Amino acid sequence: MALNICVFLSAADLDERYTRPAREFGELIGKGGHTLVWGGSEAGLMKVVADGVQEAGGRLVGVSVEFLHSVARENADEMLIAKDLAERKALLLAKSDALVVMVGGTGTLDEATEILELKKHGLHDKPVVLLNTAGFYDGLKLQFQRMEAEGFLPVPLTDLVFFAEDGVAALAYLEESTGVQ
Repeated sequence: MALNICVFLSAADLDERYTRPAREFGELIGKGGHTLVWGGSEAGLMKVVADGVQEAGGRLVGVSVEFLHSVARENADEMLIAKDLAERKALLLAKSDALVVMVGGTGTLDEATEILELKKHGLHDKPVVLLNTAGFYDGLKLQFQRMEAEGFLPVPLTDLVFFAEDGVAALAYLEESTGVQ
């Protein structure tokens, strides 16, 4: 069985320490026969990961938003256009079996905290991975551990999110968590 894997990540053009792992993770998704569900952009890391998936034979399901539709990828297998960012996040979650947060800015952080908040309240039970490329999320991991230690999380941190240091570990966790081998 193939997974629909939602990936939240930056649309910024970044250097090799971020583009190489993004492309490699995209290739792993494609080679595994999985589908990428993503923000649909043809820019930055969003383009890099989508290229990797597509070149490795995987499917692309994009969810863009009206004010960004001009940069939506034209050759995606499916492209939805949401009216706003809230609808976009809801569609990304609905279309996916599992979620991965890669490196990104405030938009990516917003997406990450929302899906973790929804999971905390039992509104979805999909596995969530924070892919900690080049230690990007070390500080956030420490903050989450502090939140857990000081009683701010009503469920164990490990029930909310898995921190993966590379794409192979991220995909293995998702496949194991969903029973896909």
